[in-house]
Amino acid sequence: MTCDVEDYFQVSAFEGIVPRSRWADTECRIPRNVDKILQIFADHDVRSTFFTLGWVAEHHPSVVRAIVNQGHELASHGMYHQRVWSQSAAEFRQDAADSRKLLEDVGGVAVSGYRAASWSIDARAPWAHAILAEVGYKYSSSVYPVAHDHYGLPSAPRQPHVVDGTAITEIPASTVRILGKNVPVAGGGYFRLYPLALSKQLIRLQQRNESCPYVFYFHPWELDPEQPRFRQAPLKARFRHYLNLGSFEKRLRNLLRSYRWGRMDELYFPEASP
Repeated sequence: MTCDVEDYFQVSAFEGIVPRSRWADTECRIPRNVDKILQIFADHDVRSTFFTLGWVAEHHPSVVRAIVNQGHELASHGMYHQRVWSQSAAEFRQDAADSRKLLEDVGGVAVSGYRAASWSIDARAPWAHAILAEVGYKYSSSVYPVAHDHYGLPSAPRQPHVVDGTAITEIPASTVRILGKNVPVAGGGYFRLYPLALSKQLIRLQQRNESCPYVFYFHPWELDPEQPRFRQAPLKARFRHYLNLGSFEKRLRNLLRSYRWGRMDELYFPEASP
């Protein structure tokens, strides 16, 4: 179980509407939404991995401390939700290192995991995994082996693996093979689009056919149907972002009841977990 800690105005689809220069002046709903997530997880005795922006640690350190204090894994989502391929290798190295150090300083725990904004480690950033290893990460969960108009690397391995030439493990988003194609089943907008019964059927298929744990992800803003709306955004972006927000909590709770969940570090690196 994983949560990408970014707010509604920080998603890639809205980057042209709320530039980073306006983030500090925009209503931030992360504290209330993460509190809600932590309570939901406590209700179901679930421990999760929170891939958290360095910006959140800088502006809302109590959120980071609450995540750690309730027994969840703290991991990095970069500093400012920049797609990896939009940065130079040097810029990415600085961003990945800065976010890790800031999260560790605020959270008081080691940070070993990284998730790229918008699954943006792909063929355009072949240097990314080596850099993550260089600056101290143990694993990445940044590749979605699907074809999508904004992200994806369909040719990537679908199973967790050590990336060639590096010391870092990539744990990709979950997919299933249907009619020779990789079908996304890892959560996010697809979980809000698919009927719940279909999502659970696809999860069962993944679990039956794959030897690795299933990876699910979501965002705090998906539990917040009352968030401010950007009506000037393109229709497709609005559809993807706002679809079925009102039913997300009920669906998430059903998922938490239906399966056993854990932190990424404890599942993949038990010998090093606290």
